[in-house]
Amino acid sequence: MCDGTARRVRLRPRLRGVAEGLPRLRLREFFCRRAVLFMGQRSGRQERSKKPEMSLSENLTAEEEDNKEENKELKTKDQRLPLVFGVADLKNGAVGLYNMGHTCCLNSLLQVFLMNIHFTGILRRITVPPNASLKRRNVPYQMLLLLEKMQSGKQKAVFPTDLARCLSVHRMDLFMQHDAAQLYLTLWNLVKMQIKDQDLVTKLSDLYTICVQEHLACQICSSETKRNSNMLTLPLPVLDSNSHKLKTLEDCLQCFFRPEELTGHNMCFCEYCEKKTPFLQSMKLVHLPQTLTIHLKRFCFERSASVHKLSHCLPFPEELDFNAVLTEQQSQAHDNEKAAWQYELFAVVTHSGSANFGHYCAYIRSLTECKWYCFNDSTVDQVSWDDVKCTYGHSDLYWGQTAYLLIYMKKHPQ
Repeated sequence: MCDGTARRVRLRPRLRGVAEGLPRLRLREFFCRRAVLFMGQRSGRQERSKKPEMSLSENLTAEEEDNKEENKELKTKDQRLPLVFGVADLKNGAVGLYNMGHTCCLNSLLQVFLMNIHFTGILRRITVPPNASLKRRNVPYQMLLLLEKMQSGKQKAVFPTDLARCLSVHRMDLFMQHDAAQLYLTLWNLVKMQIKDQDLVTKLSDLYTICVQEHLACQICSSETKRNSNMLTLPLPVLDSNSHKLKTLEDCLQCFFRPEELTGHNMCFCEYCEKKTPFLQSMKLVHLPQTLTIHLKRFCFERSASVHKLSHCLPFPEELDFNAVLTEQQSQAHDNEKAAWQYELFAVVTHSGSANFGHYCAYIRSLTECKWYCFNDSTVDQVSWDDVKCTYGHSDLYWGQTAYLLIYMKKHPQ
């Protein structure tokens, strides 16, 4: 059975490779920051070193002075936030993010979020936390500060240090390999959980949430149950029920929405028949959001419980019309809803390597310039659609880039 979750393997960060290219004056600060992040025990900056003979009142005074300075600095940043227009490539060209030790997955997903002007439009309207401690723990606020940092200078890349500290407070392990689909869900849930304005929470859900209707029909008495479910991604299989490789993204969609018979050990208990009976399980599409995320389940569990990566070629279109892919029986939506089911590709998060280790990067189409960029940590290059198509995958290119997450944007939103 296929599963979209790759095993996370703890790897020792290669500090020497990460530190290359840093200015010498900042090298000591870099390693100090890494030590704080790795411990995962402090949510803010490092504590000042204090002499043993300092009295308690002197300690409190020093701490108060620190808080005043930090609040003053944060207040200055808050005053600049209205100048953030909401897309990382608007002012000084696309800006990269330095890898701080196995943070390529985080960097790629942050670029996907921050290059989405619909997402940053919501981010700009959040309520600023009232004090320094809450600001350090608030993920949407730290994402907004990172966006401001990316736009305010002329540097080609910046360190997402403060945001990484913030995520470590929320028990997100750093300096280890993450699965992009899992981390995508974690980041989105943290942002949604920490936005206090319910109107903005609704807008965020409407922007990303997919709604499907699950059907279970007893094959003996024909009784049927229906249930609506919301999901952040469409987890599409890349193999069919007979473990044959699917050839296109449209084939994957058809396989996901194709009814499946539950027999043998998979039979369900029927309340009307009062016993386990064969069931027909099907999924029908109800609603698609403005930003649609598709998760290609490239990581597959074998009978030996080991995980391997499916790297075979799977083309995906630059434009996608769900009305042309799904049948009438595979959707449960009104005509007005279906009229807006035309999409164009916005971003591709790719993975290189095996199921146990590898590297992530993101190909993103700028919504302001309509140009494709490859975000590979601190390196950002303009690319063509032909370059993006090289991420389709290839069975013989074991270490080649393979598309893992596809993010589509509605062409004509309602």
